[in-house]
Amino acid sequence: MQLVTDLSTSPWPDRRAVVTIGAYDGVHLGHRTVINQVKQRAAELGALSVVVTFDVHPASIVRPDAAPKMLTNAAQKLELLEATGVDAVVVVQFSADQAKETPVDFVQRVLVNALHTQAVIVGSDFHFGHMRQGNITLLREMGERHDFSCEPVILVPRADGIDEPVSSTAIRRALAGGEIDIATRMLGRAHEIRGTVMSGDQRGRTIGFPTANVQVAGGTCLPSDGVYAGVYRRPDGSEYTCAINLGRRPTFYTDQGYSLLEAYLLDFTGDLYGEEASVQFMAFLRSEKQFGGINELKEQLMKDIDHARSAVLARRAQ
Repeated sequence: MQLVTDLSTSPWPDRRAVVTIGAYDGVHLGHRTVINQVKQRAAELGALSVVVTFDVHPASIVRPDAAPKMLTNAAQKLELLEATGVDAVVVVQFSADQAKETPVDFVQRVLVNALHTQAVIVGSDFHFGHMRQGNITLLREMGERHDFSCEPVILVPRADGIDEPVSSTAIRRALAGGEIDIATRMLGRAHEIRGTVMSGDQRGRTIGFPTANVQVAGGTCLPSDGVYAGVYRRPDGSEYTCAINLGRRPTFYTDQGYSLLEAYLLDFTGDLYGEEASVQFMAFLRSEKQFGGINELKEQLMKDIDHARSAVLARRAQ
């Protein structure tokens, strides 16, 4: 996959492209449906298949107080996009100045001058440019002048009977409710959080359940507090079933003002400090609760570990 970050000149002066545009946070089933259409159309036309996305979510610049939490960081998004098999991903640097660019100027600069676009394929609700003034109608009008077509794709409906399309917003809402199964179906994969294993208070170690304390970047979309079954992947690619506690540890603290992500790796001994961790959420096990003492907590942790092992085995068997 070709990665393009500079549009001052055309990255393919002698080729044309079929292009889709969007934040593509999560690269969920709806996104992949659009990308598949891009690839199919590009093959028909003998053109390049291209995803145009942004280095940050536009809302983080336009309305930072209401910007959504991210389902994927920049590296994850590029990995997921590469896995779709597109020929190229163009990453537009989004800034306050970029936010002021009119839709007409964006089309001229990016689609026409730089990418030599032959077709644009986007969701039927697509909007872009300053004040979201760009839409399908504008793309079609400009396409007539600049020799490209605009082909909207009907949004992919959710498969659980809810009357709304698959979207990053719907996935965030499911995660906020601890509805891991629903989020997984819309993503087409397990929700994955990445971070660095940091030294904590080592309280888990003192009670016989050492955990990896994963420091997560601000702005990351976490599920609701609770205990989950998951899979922990190390940088060398090795994977371990894990029981995940995401919360504020009410048994030990009454005023912890943030949620901590801790993963207990089954069948593992060793040092994880300083490693980059990938934690995949496979199933919700229970809500976080305050226990009456250490022994009661340890009894529950043993049950959580058994449930985590069973839940991950069941998910992998599906």
